[in-house]
Amino acid sequence: MAEVSRDDAWQLVTEWIESDSLRKHLLGVEAAMRAYARKWGEDEETYAVTGLVHDLDYERYPDLDTGHPRYAIKELEERAYPQEVIDAVAGHADFMGVPRETRMAKTLYGVDELSGFVAACALVRPTGIEGMKPKSVKKKLKTPSFAAAVNREDIQRGIEELDVDQDEHIALVIEALAERADELDIGPKETAATDS
Repeated sequence: MAEVSRDDAWQLVTEWIESDSLRKHLLGVEAAMRAYARKWGEDEETYAVTGLVHDLDYERYPDLDTGHPRYAIKELEERAYPQEVIDAVAGHADFMGVPRETRMAKTLYGVDELSGFVAACALVRPTGIEGMKPKSVKKKLKTPSFAAAVNREDIQRGIEELDVDQDEHIALVIEALAERADELDIGPKETAATDS
């Protein structure tokens, strides 16, 4: 399979992943990958597929020493996914020691942690992602206790490797996720109606 479709990749995700939150993370990363592909005139479908499958094995094999992303890489190889997709999946995990040589690999690394962080920021705002600004995301990044599992160094390294402006990068990810706010469940919180 020289080409792989978004539908095929999503089917693979639904076979491997049951967790709603992990599926939403993959959809968020897909949205950010698509936004960068459009910005740079790259192949949007390939970027989207890469975003969808990058954490394919995380639910089943979360151990970073022996599991993720090794099983995903093996599965993608067996299904003859494009090498650039496989390399990007391998490269998003620093501990694998796979250099991020393509723009797509650098993009995946640059949007992965940040997409999750932006979604976490949206979940604690009454308006969700609506109206979110890079300034508020940067403020939360400076609060180590907020979304503590998100590696701030990875986010910074991703920005540096992509060679993009931090505010523009955060704004692009916010906008990409906002376009799919309903699907990602990060829109404005509905207030319960009260009887008078």
